[in-house]
Amino acid sequence: MLNRLEMMRIFCTAAETGSFKAAAVKLGISPQAVTRAVQELEQLQGEMLFHRNTRRVQITAFGETLAARGRDTVRQLDGLFERDTGKTDAELSGLVRITAPSALGRRLVVPALTHVAKANPHISFDLRFNDQLADVVNEKIDIGVRIGFLRDNRFVARLAAKVHFRIAATPGFIRKYGIPKSIEQLNDFPTSALFDRDTGRLWPWSFVGDQLLLPTGHRFVCDDGEAELSLVQAGLACGQLPSFMADQQIAAGKLLPVLQEFAPEPWDLYIYRPQRGPVPARVRLVYDHLADVLSA
Repeated sequence: MLNRLEMMRIFCTAAETGSFKAAAVKLGISPQAVTRAVQELEQLQGEMLFHRNTRRVQITAFGETLAARGRDTVRQLDGLFERDTGKTDAELSGLVRITAPSALGRRLVVPALTHVAKANPHISFDLRFNDQLADVVNEKIDIGVRIGFLRDNRFVARLAAKVHFRIAATPGFIRKYGIPKSIEQLNDFPTSALFDRDTGRLWPWSFVGDQLLLPTGHRFVCDDGEAELSLVQAGLACGQLPSFMADQQIAAGKLLPVLQEFAPEPWDLYIYRPQRGPVPARVRLVYDHLADVLSA
């Protein structure tokens, strides 16, 4: 048995063309399928919709009334599923929700969104920058940016870049405390430590060969990467910082990298969508733009 919407669509087409055969050609189905649909609708309505003989069909008065009502209903329902292909990028509208780690979001995502936001004034943004793992389903997130592993293989993810980690300190700190010669010697230096809210523990520092160490001499513990960077820049500690935070400071001579021969393998930076299937044009636009900028 056909669903009622499809049944009504076939009936309205037959009423419009005045022929079961012509309706079948227009809809790409068999004349027998048109006949069955009309018969099932007649049974549901308890009324004849067409007078039939061997040469032609003629719609009944009841059929004309039902067709007039049915056309509007079918047209409205079809409108719900029609895409507005006439819109340009500048006319795209709607909300895009984005999540990213705090420091990465402020330093990379916000600048990346500036261009697309100016070019598309009808797109609005809900930015959730937090170092905790976001519940992307319940929070209805459209796009996520993450460093490290993606545990959910249902996500549609694109590898955008590699993030390196540098142990760095100011020139003044180096003059005062010297340069550590080994990983273990870091325990003798004032260091910073980053608190992981997801685990309730401090992040260990990573080194080549998957070695981990949490220096015992941490002078500052904080749960924000920007705060940690500020403390390192002030010469109060040395810290292990991601390249997107450290490299500009190193290039300017404001920070000096140490123990570079023990640097860990870079981590993956992903941009992802938490669901498969059709993607709204505004989300696709922002996703592709973010991916291009982060890849650069």
